[in-house]
Amino acid sequence: MARAVGIYIFDDVEVLDFAGPFEVFSTASRVKSRLQPGFPKPFEVFTVADNVRTIRARGGLMVQPHFDITNHPGIDVLIIPGGVVTAELQKETVIDWIAQTAHSATVTASVCTGAFLLGRAGLLRGKSATTHWEDIADLRTMFPDINVQAETRWVDTGPVVTSAGISAGIDTCLYLVERLEGEELAFRTARQMEYNWQRPRW
Repeated sequence: MARAVGIYIFDDVEVLDFAGPFEVFSTASRVKSRLQPGFPKPFEVFTVADNVRTIRARGGLMVQPHFDITNHPGIDVLIIPGGVVTAELQKETVIDWIAQTAHSATVTASVCTGAFLLGRAGLLRGKSATTHWEDIADLRTMFPDINVQAETRWVDTGPVVTSAGISAGIDTCLYLVERLEGEELAFRTARQMEYNWQRPRW
């Protein structure tokens, strides 16, 4: 049965922060379907927003989510991208949804400033985490109980994985494909995307 990958999107979300992970998991499914015809695909990817409405991503890209936070299917892999998260940090319903969804998910991952939303949801308390290099100091200041790591592509604490900015989200999602479905599929996915997977951590 396919793992459900839910990607939260919001106004001023960084485009590659959500589109990169979407591409990784959907490409991994296509690649595996070619390798094993007739077998179930490994991932079912969809987007989720606070409401079903047009989301205005950074740069003015308009995106229509598949679901809202009240009507989506169960989520096995929760992806929280970054961007301008100031407004999202103030939405208690969103923060509660992240916390509750992460509790039942196999893994929750953030890209870039999505780590601030995980921190606000209490998912990083006492854990190591990372974010975009430009936001390291602010993450440390806002959440002093998080062991914030700089100069690393991603940090895996088991149920929660945080990554640095933008392209690091692609690297991290390839790592999650490796973790969930094996090294071969991850490498074949990167190859299909013609992407130079930065697998070693900085």
